[in-house]
Amino acid sequence: MKMPYYPGCSLNTKAKGFDNSARASTRALGLELVELAEWNCCGATFPLLVDNMLDLAGPAQVLVSARQAGQRLAVACSTCYNVLKRTNKVIRENEDSREKLNFFLEADYSGDLEVLDLLQILRDDIGFDKIKEAVKKSLSGLKVAAYYGCMVLRPPDEVAYEKDPENPRALDDLMIALGAEAVDYSHRGECCGAYLAIKSVEVTAEMSFTILDSAQRSGAELVVTNCPLCQFNLDRMQKTMRSRHAGFQPIPILYFTQLMGIALGLDSEDFELDRHYVDPRPLLAKWLDNS
Repeated sequence: MKMPYYPGCSLNTKAKGFDNSARASTRALGLELVELAEWNCCGATFPLLVDNMLDLAGPAQVLVSARQAGQRLAVACSTCYNVLKRTNKVIRENEDSREKLNFFLEADYSGDLEVLDLLQILRDDIGFDKIKEAVKKSLSGLKVAAYYGCMVLRPPDEVAYEKDPENPRALDDLMIALGAEAVDYSHRGECCGAYLAIKSVEVTAEMSFTILDSAQRSGAELVVTNCPLCQFNLDRMQKTMRSRHAGFQPIPILYFTQLMGIALGLDSEDFELDRHYVDPRPLLAKWLDNS
């Protein structure tokens, strides 16, 4: 099975470990992610004023290109998914916006593309049962906290694919399929600080600390996420957390595809585990042993 794929800017640069592990893992499961021949930045944030057509033009162009490649689009970055999904909804439901964007882009797009988050595809198209059968190195004994963040949960009527966005399960269920113990904790959907990191490291560090403290108090040894910005904040802010909170112990923050690739027995050399601020390799040593 092949599916058009939008990597986005982060996965093409700073989050190559996410991109590489996503492509390798899905390929091992029978899904080939085919990168769009031409793509541009989605804009990174959905505009607060949706009548600003200039801000919608970038993501709309991505949707036009994706529709030319197929009827469904896979997106790994949760921020890109949020922006593209919501832009697609505007085009599909707002005739005035649709006409203006099509005129500006010299296109004829109606919003009939299906924008899908990669985790959603793993759950609904491939299925966690099949993933469980494909596991070569069960993560048994590893306690993992699934962190969802904001972008696949809010606004729920526009982007959420969970039955209960206030109590998401997909990422937890994937970890269970990989053999890990999914840790139940209270802050899995809280904001990590997002782009506040640009303005205030201290505020972002405190918001991220609240999440990690909750996860660790519940027994987590490792956190997985599906958002490059969340991974950056939760990982890199730990230096600040250690200076502000006595007794705080570092905890590795991985993309869920990195852990999935390891469980599937894939070569993790291209997963860029060495680029994480908190090195996950000591914790994962027995699963990374290829002997």
